[in-house]
Amino acid sequence: MRYDLDDLRLFLDIVSEGSITAGARRMHLSLPSASARVRSLEHHAGVALLIRGRRGVRLTPAGTALARHAREVLDRTARLESAVASYARPRTGPLTLLGGGSALHRLVPRALVSFLRAHPDVDVTVTESRTPRTMRLLAAGEADLGVVVDDEARDGGLDAEALGDDSLVVVGQAGGILAGRTALTYSEVAEHPLVGLDAGSSLRRWIERHLGQHAPAARHRTTVADLGTLVTLASAGVGLAVVPRRALAPDVQPIDVCELREPWARRHHLLAWGAGARTSPVAPAVEALAEHLREAARTLPSTEPTTSGLVSAPPHLLSD
Repeated sequence: MRYDLDDLRLFLDIVSEGSITAGARRMHLSLPSASARVRSLEHHAGVALLIRGRRGVRLTPAGTALARHAREVLDRTARLESAVASYARPRTGPLTLLGGGSALHRLVPRALVSFLRAHPDVDVTVTESRTPRTMRLLAAGEADLGVVVDDEARDGGLDAEALGDDSLVVVGQAGGILAGRTALTYSEVAEHPLVGLDAGSSLRRWIERHLGQHAPAARHRTTVADLGTLVTLASAGVGLAVVPRRALAPDVQPIDVCELREPWARRHHLLAWGAGARTSPVAPAVEALAEHLREAARTLPSTEPTTSGLVSAPPHLLSD
């Protein structure tokens, strides 16, 4: 036995309003047309569905059952139509977000989790990219947003805003080489075995650029692809490592943290916008992603040294 969905909607409107006249009005039908459709429903069901009176209509037991099941059918139909329509809607291309290895370690993942949950119809392509390349792609309109390092983003001709501290520190095994030290130069760090990032990583290339041609020779016991592994190796005593302070998650094993006494170690992240942001309205999805990045930067805990320069994580947490 099949029922027309519009007839079921009409029937539920009549039940809700308490009269055929009011139900017909909600469906934009004439009273004779609505009455005829109700009679057709009852004929189809083979039983009376409504008790008609001078003050309106009441449901029969069969009408009560039909109303309950009609609501379930219409709810399921709405969900089915919504699921299918999501494939038929024209989808915009994914947003493009660029950032260096430091940003992609904790900041960007934190922002992506909240953004993608809040915007299920928007996709995001994330690519690791050094600041100079990121600025070029943003200027060419080939990316929407970029998390860049301040000293390489100056005079880039793009809109940018402060996003958070990304200063570098030296880390090592608790009670090891760094014990009793408050700050070291890179030359002093290089006197000891190191663990570092792969040669092609954006952060390592950034450090090497600032060290220049006369950088002290350093022995890298191993190089790895990500900051999380690097911190784990350093905390285990394999070697010292130079990492962004924010790479130190608050729940890692005990580790000694020492200031890196180099001017270039003090650096900050900026949020840079594509060139189109100056000439046309920013797409709502891009603005929303930017806000999630701001919120991630505000709430991302950072590990700060004590006055002695030593700390065993998890320490007290300070936000920017």
